[in-house]
Amino acid sequence: MTEILTQAITLANDRFLGYVLMAALLFAGLYFTIATRFVQFVRPKEMWRLMLEKSDSPKEKGHISSFQAFAISTASRVGTGNIAGVALAITLGGPGAVFWMWLIAVVGSASAFAESTLAQVYKVKAGKHFRGGPAYYMQTALGNRKLGLAFSVIITLTFAFVFNSVQSNTIAQSLQTSFQIDSSLTGIILAALTAVIIFGGLKRIAAFSAVIVPIFALGYIGITVIVVLLNLEKLPGVLSLIVSDAFSLRNIAGGTLGATIMTGARRGLFSNEAGMGSAPNAAATANISHPVKQGYVQAFSVFIDTLVICSCTAFIVMMGNYQAFPGLEGIALTQKTLTQTLGSFGNYFISASVLLFAFTSIIGNYYYGQANVEFVTRKRWVMAFFRTGVSVMVLLGAVLQLKLVWNLADLFMTIMALMNIYAILRLRRQVVDVLNDYRRQKAAGKDPLFNPANVPSVQHADAWIK
Repeated sequence: MTEILTQAITLANDRFLGYVLMAALLFAGLYFTIATRFVQFVRPKEMWRLMLEKSDSPKEKGHISSFQAFAISTASRVGTGNIAGVALAITLGGPGAVFWMWLIAVVGSASAFAESTLAQVYKVKAGKHFRGGPAYYMQTALGNRKLGLAFSVIITLTFAFVFNSVQSNTIAQSLQTSFQIDSSLTGIILAALTAVIIFGGLKRIAAFSAVIVPIFALGYIGITVIVVLLNLEKLPGVLSLIVSDAFSLRNIAGGTLGATIMTGARRGLFSNEAGMGSAPNAAATANISHPVKQGYVQAFSVFIDTLVICSCTAFIVMMGNYQAFPGLEGIALTQKTLTQTLGSFGNYFISASVLLFAFTSIIGNYYYGQANVEFVTRKRWVMAFFRTGVSVMVLLGAVLQLKLVWNLADLFMTIMALMNIYAILRLRRQVVDVLNDYRRQKAAGKDPLFNPANVPSVQHADAWIK
């Protein structure tokens, strides 16, 4: 019975809901790209500067900087999918899938801008820090607490519990394969480390992410640069193949072009999470002078995830002559191709990358749950119970096969994303008006300061009222 239910859910995700979700995300991305006058392209230097901008009140304890909020969201975005998913996309959809992955990231970053800007506008003060996200703007801006509650429950179950069990399972399998470490021991250690960090609160989560995320991202990029330099003569051919295969007449004639586009699109959308409603929970924590600043930062995070980290895996796989290893896919293929280029070090490096990518995702995913549990209730015992539950799921994920639960998580994520897309499209006027307010102040040579009174379409943005 369980197997039949698993297959039914998988079929629904692959044949129907997956296509509905992609259509909705693409529509939202294209809409906000046009409505914001291509916001993701016009200020690349501004995005970089704002990401590194310090908290506006650095002396006040508990405040989170733009970079720390960026690190929390990137910790969740960049996971094992950046290693396994991209390799799988190439084997299933061909090299052209990488091109469509890039294109989807560029379009989707406009949705990331919109949802993160809204999260900042409608954030709330919670003790020493801010919190917010889709549930908060559903309640405050749309006046629909029931929708916010439904979103909170779904994202908490999906990210904090199920996705975290998936990440711990991936770590355990990788360490068992590469180093013969028992999965039970891995689970115990992961659960203990998770508990130490998450019981320390938002500030500890932000500090951990701000240190670890840059280290593993720069390390992965550095190894890729070495691979490219060692295979520099292959680079023009790889780039040419990615573009040509994306529009291949052979694929059109063989009826496989659709598969190439869909595979790349799904990899891009599910990797960078743009428009899905997850990253805004981290975006709302930043203490900044104008909501648009965090909108720019989160749009930049999409580029980092897909155009940089995912592309690193694509270059590693394609320069390692992946076609010489039929039957291999996912992490195994990435490990094999990197080992071909760098020897046994490649195998160990991918194992270490899986560990860091997956563990930081556990911490980022946990925070998304925390922000939404706090939306439902502020009782301390509930939060303590939730944190304990997350730690237990990390342990169980390392030692159990939870295929049905994972498939249900895909279903829940689709529902969650559709709810968020509905909300941000309903609030599209506020997004554009807040952006125009920012642009007016920049044009006047000011460092923009947000005052809700200057944006009539924005109501009940209480965290911004001095």
